[in-house]
Amino acid sequence: MAEREPETSESPDVQTVRQLVRLMHRFDLSAIDLTNERTTIRLRRWRATAGAAPAAPAPQATVPSPTPAAAPPPPAPARPAVEPVYIRSPMVGTFYESPAPDASPYVTVGSVVRPDTTVCLIEAMKVFTEINAGVTGTIAEVLVKSGQAVEFDQPLFRVEPS
Repeated sequence: MAEREPETSESPDVQTVRQLVRLMHRFDLSAIDLTNERTTIRLRRWRATAGAAPAAPAPQATVPSPTPAAAPPPPAPARPAVEPVYIRSPMVGTFYESPAPDASPYVTVGSVVRPDTTVCLIEAMKVFTEINAGVTGTIAEVLVKSGQAVEFDQPLFRVEPS
């Protein structure tokens, strides 16, 4: 006999979100997109798993140099160096650089992106999810090839922020 949900006074949209969250947990999904004629629901889950984040390196003892000769100071950079930002995969799946095999890529090296710019698709379990840049800047490097399998949190693009 199937389990029934208790009657609640929640709106149908809230009930739908709750059901989608349960599906995400049940099938260990990191993203779900649901669109109908009046509503779009996009759920993303960011997980911190053991071993996912690199551990901080252990402090090492410093050994004094045997020669006290002064080393020349490193040259000062001409302009402050801007750390690159990486657009990372929010899920495990297959990376696609364009919406169709014969279409041009969403972005290429030199493309200017904003946080809402779609940069690629990731397909997981026959569901295609658009990945947005999430940052403002210029694409400096595409780190994966179309059709390549990607892992959760794998860098996909290197972006020079602006």
